[in-house]
Amino acid sequence: MNIAKTLLASVVIATVATPFAALADTSSKKIALSNNYAGNSWRQAMLTSWQKVTGEAVKAGVVAAADPFTTAENQATEQAAQIQNMILQGYDAIVIDAASPTALNGAVKEACDAGITVVSFDGIVTEPCAWRIAVDFKGMGASEVEYLAKKLPKGGNILEIRGLAGVSVDDEISAGIDAAVAKYPQFKIVGSVHGDWAQDVAQRAVAGVLPSLPEIAAVATQGGDGYGAAQAFAAAKRPMPTIVMGNRQDELAWWKKEKDASGYETMSVSIAPGVSTLAFWVAQQILDGKQVKKDLVVPFLRIDQDNLETNLANTQQGGVANVEYSLEDAQKVIATAK
Repeated sequence: MNIAKTLLASVVIATVATPFAALADTSSKKIALSNNYAGNSWRQAMLTSWQKVTGEAVKAGVVAAADPFTTAENQATEQAAQIQNMILQGYDAIVIDAASPTALNGAVKEACDAGITVVSFDGIVTEPCAWRIAVDFKGMGASEVEYLAKKLPKGGNILEIRGLAGVSVDDEISAGIDAAVAKYPQFKIVGSVHGDWAQDVAQRAVAGVLPSLPEIAAVATQGGDGYGAAQAFAAAKRPMPTIVMGNRQDELAWWKKEKDASGYETMSVSIAPGVSTLAFWVAQQILDGKQVKKDLVVPFLRIDQDNLETNLANTQQGGVANVEYSLEDAQKVIATAK
């Protein structure tokens, strides 16, 4: 199934039919977004999606406020203090992209004890009182190696570019890559660097490690680092490996250019930044009295050789291939949760 096309189609349908009129009264409720990091294109797209969708909801009177806040540094202590301030400011729900799955649990528990609904997404928390919206990040990492095993059956050396150190998403994607490499012993991870999910950081990190590495057949990534890796390989005049991309517009544009020039083949995968809008609607539904299971799972967004051009055309320059969720989408996710 083409997940990218299916999800994008659902967004178009949902945009046409936004059932605000069917809501019970949450018009006096205030929701806050607690975000731990904004230093890459994915986080910027996530915040843009939040502001777009929640702005429409506030204008329509669905909620009274949906204010986003981002900490200055990716520090759990700073984010915990931010959440405590939100409690004092009287928010009815807090949506969190967490710096740590465990370090925020104390602040999250304080919010729950104060009667505040807490919904975490992307970087989730483990405090039992909170809701969690997650992608199968281990499965996402494993899918990269599964693809490489089909494309490069003889295997080869892999350079792994990891994300932001200390964040659970980075650990889970890396664990998925490691598990799949163990399943396909023809591959070997010969180097690992942190690219912080940012092209410039990834380019510097890869450039720094390349001189010490043997020939690289493939680069496993986490998103926001594929184009930077390609630039590093080109600058070092090294053979261009198969680089798994992360749905950023500059990655997709580079991929198309190489595809047109030489038939370059790869795949691209990431969580859609618009998952923040799903978290908003889930929080709104909980405030509306709906019964929602504590753990919800959404699919990752994958782009392949045959739908590259379509997805590139639908991705804003400098942005990320994305899906924004409607109330109707959230209700479907809630209803089908296992």
